Amino acid sequence: MIKNIQYFILIAVVTLIELNSLNAQSSYISKVWVSDNGDGTYKNPVLNADYSDPDVIRVGDDFYMTASSFNCTPGLPILHSRDMINWSIINHALKKQIPEESFNTPQQGKGVWAPSFAYHNNELYIYYPDPDYGIYMIKTKDPAGEWSRPVMVLSGKGIIDPSVFWDDDGKAYLSVAWAASRAGVNSLLTVFKMNREGTSVIDEGKHIYDGHGMDHTVEGPKFYKRNGYYYILCPAGGVATGWQLALRSKNIFGPYERKVVMVQGNTGINGPHQGALVQTPKGSDWFFHFQDKGAYGRVVHLQPVQWKNDWPVIGDDKDGDGTGVPVMQFKKPDIGNVYPTQTPAESDEFNNDGLGLQWQWQGNPKIQWSALIRKSGFLRLFAVPSDTGRNLWSVPNLLLQKFPAPSFTATVKIKWNIEWDVYQNKKAGLIIMGDDYAYLDIHKTDKGFFVTQVICNDAVGGGPERTIETRALKDSVVYLSVHVGAPDANCVFSYSDDGVRFNNIGVPFKARPVKWTGAKIGLFSVATPKERIGGYADVDWFRITK
Repeated sequence: MIKNIQYFILIAVVTLIELNSLNAQSSYISKVWVSDNGDGTYKNPVLNADYSDPDVIRVGDDFYMTASSFNCTPGLPILHSRDMINWSIINHALKKQIPEESFNTPQQGKGVWAPSFAYHNNELYIYYPDPDYGIYMIKTKDPAGEWSRPVMVLSGKGIIDPSVFWDDDGKAYLSVAWAASRAGVNSLLTVFKMNREGTSVIDEGKHIYDGHGMDHTVEGPKFYKRNGYYYILCPAGGVATGWQLALRSKNIFGPYERKVVMVQGNTGINGPHQGALVQTPKGSDWFFHFQDKGAYGRVVHLQPVQWKNDWPVIGDDKDGDGTGVPVMQFKKPDIGNVYPTQTPAESDEFNNDGLGLQWQWQGNPKIQWSALIRKSGFLRLFAVPSDTGRNLWSVPNLLLQKFPAPSFTATVKIKWNIEWDVYQNKKAGLIIMGDDYAYLDIHKTDKGFFVTQVICNDAVGGGPERTIETRALKDSVVYLSVHVGAPDANCVFSYSDDGVRFNNIGVPFKARPVKWTGAKIGLFSVATPKERIGGYADVDWFRITK
């Protein structure tokens, strides 16, 4: 049995509404990255975007994935697949982060760290840590529908990476790791007893593995059970340079045997890190993990799993020593069917009632930031007054999404509208956001409309914005574009008056990650707080192309 009841079949029948919801999200195919090779094989990464700390669970014939979302809102993305290769994003489980008063302002690097799935009594659970508050739980009977409000399961600073396991006798257990930045210690794995409902820890916990020395920075434990053994799969050695461990014991509290089951080896997949062990309906095992790629974030790989002497061997074990290395291409999992190619949404024509699920705000959203009126065909972003200080680092109304591939072009069509001819210190545009950031904006002065490239170095440290170049526009409509190039995330900005002839502007900019996350791309519309309200950007479309 994998992850308490990984081999289960849903008792509840999926409703027609749920199916329609899934189908509506499954038609998008990226122009810049598709993992399915179309010949029965796939290439890694299966998701070439920043779905950090992925966890995956099978529910009948459906696979669901969630991932860390940190300060971005809505949080806890829910992705769906039928074959583990072709994924679509169908929901977010966390509409606002709590405590709301804290996350109304961006808290980069904080918020939702590595979550995990569990399934119990026909309900799907997510346990997620906030390293400053503790472990929360939410649940649902419909992954594409509403999720419950968070319940605090275990409060405390520095408690991270939860995994919950219901044993065969109905008893529940919670495994966690520790963040030294808050707890003062790390490299320990701890198991707590829980009540049978999985809503509260009921003892003081017991350390079951100490990684100091051999497995420093051991974290991300995931509970499984198979052939009478309790397994904990966990990474050690650090995100960029580590390895994947398997621990096993006949007793849930140990002692646990240890084995390294995947390393980087001579591959280019650095630090193959924490993820999820999943079994197909036909009985083969697979392992999801992430790779840290700097500005591109933590991308998701899928590895085959074999069992030798009751130990998992992850990836390719050519020398037969029981320790695998990641594969870059492999035969697709045998699901018993062939499913259409699909990828998480990237482009958005803004023709639906709501934003595409790829979008997230930097803080808890407010309804007055934007309007997407039915059948209007555009997204209206209001010039929200914000006391930004020297830069946009603390601005919550940045509408962003993940980098979708190593190389891509993003283009947006914007019309800039000014009310009452009050136009000073108001602007909207296309931004590459990270510890450093750069953007193109459209703004108006008494001399007309202009486009400007702005760069901010050390935004996280309060660095000031610098105007690099400004050019006049013909009118209030502009096409803004940026090409992000592999392998160094070098960004070249351009603009157009007509959407056909684009002119480079400013200087190249190298994207940088934010703490724990990759760089992001998206939209903004802001004003200084001293100006009269009024002004908005009508965004006709946002498109990702090669």
